[in-house]
Amino acid sequence: MVPGGGDIIESMKAAPQTNAVREAIPLSATSEFAMIVPRERLLLWAALTLPFAALGAAVPAGTALAVAYTLALALVAVIDATQARVSLRGITTKLPEVVRLSKDREGIIPVQINNVGMKGRALRVGLPFPDEIRSSQESFDVALPEGAADSRFNWPCTADTRGNYPIQRCYLETPSPLGFWNVRKSAAVHCEIRVYPNLFDERKRLAAFFLNRGNFGVHAQRMVGQGREFEKLREYIPGDSYDQIHWKATAKRGRPVTKVFQIERTQEVYVILDASRLSAKTLNGETTLEHFIIAALVMGLVAEQQSDLFGLLAFNDRVGSFVRAKNGKAHYHACRDALYTLHPKIVTPDFEEVCSFIRLRLRRRALLVFLTDLSDPVLAESFARGIDLICRQHLVVVGMVKSELAGPLFHKSEADRLDGIYQKLGAHLLWRHLRELSQSLQHHGVRLLQLDDDKLSAQLVSEYLRVKQRQLL
Repeated sequence: MVPGGGDIIESMKAAPQTNAVREAIPLSATSEFAMIVPRERLLLWAALTLPFAALGAAVPAGTALAVAYTLALALVAVIDATQARVSLRGITTKLPEVVRLSKDREGIIPVQINNVGMKGRALRVGLPFPDEIRSSQESFDVALPEGAADSRFNWPCTADTRGNYPIQRCYLETPSPLGFWNVRKSAAVHCEIRVYPNLFDERKRLAAFFLNRGNFGVHAQRMVGQGREFEKLREYIPGDSYDQIHWKATAKRGRPVTKVFQIERTQEVYVILDASRLSAKTLNGETTLEHFIIAALVMGLVAEQQSDLFGLLAFNDRVGSFVRAKNGKAHYHACRDALYTLHPKIVTPDFEEVCSFIRLRLRRRALLVFLTDLSDPVLAESFARGIDLICRQHLVVVGMVKSELAGPLFHKSEADRLDGIYQKLGAHLLWRHLRELSQSLQHHGVRLLQLDDDKLSAQLVSEYLRVKQRQLL
């Protein structure tokens, strides 16, 4: 094969494309264009014409020999080129329609090669990966065995960025029968690479929630509070509270009747992600939204373990993706598909619109976990106005990444310069604003959490389990 990894792809990209040659193969792998390029063997034999030409110039009798050698080489090269045109006939490639990868983790792309003629040959395969996906190999050398109609191999690759990346072309190359030429062709394929967030590290931190131990090690946990889901009516027992008496049934039966409630096991949990400019801030090389998405998916996994219904809502200046709360593996995959292409948009969030949307769409009481940033006093005031629409019906928790700048005046060290004094004053004002905002939201029953960026998922899960244990829903 011709040395070098990317030349097959680059040369075929620059070549014109036509639909003149079509084989009896699937439409997704139809050959569109074939071209031939010289190999090292042809160049070596062509270089031998120089000594013969020099011999013909020095000795007149050698002219005929030089001409004969050149014509013979040209004839053999033309015949080999003619046979090379059909070398890739009947060879097609097929990729999976959907390939799922996790960000920053190595995965594979299964490649299937169909050899209709079942002739043994050496083949070189190239895929045009986007810049966001890297692979240690730019091309693969494959030896198609004699008598085999199908051959398969796995192409390792690693994705650096979340998103959807289609692969629409595949490039093939094989040597001619005499080895003077390489024949190349481009084939159409349909492969969609979906790169999801990497939850591996977060699942390691929260491994205890995902262990399936069966019935071993399971202990009854005392639930604080009283359930809200009605179960049945029973006769009054001395000591029952007045607020537990069913007054209509009491009047109808002529004797005291008490309501019995059960602890709600299936509740609705929604994570509402802010995908506006507030989530475009960079934390440890990644946007805040990246941390929010990972935390949301981890919350979905924990809610599944707790037998709760989990839903999602993403917004910026308008409401975007909305997935109603359900459970099950298929629903979790739907939530993951709704988030893996989500990126921050440089716009101002509209909190009042998203709260109006929630009030109209969510009738049942639910736990709403807002993931946003309320450091801006103006936007915090807008959030407080919008949250009034839903805080009486739903239990609202707001999570934001803790600012390293916020803190009481000179809480870490003293300032030795004038600029340092202004920085400390700014940090104090921000700290005071967040403290006042937390107290203001608490009057409405809304809890504001300032979370660490490296413990965001764990702290959100802890808050969720606290709500479950105290039966606040």
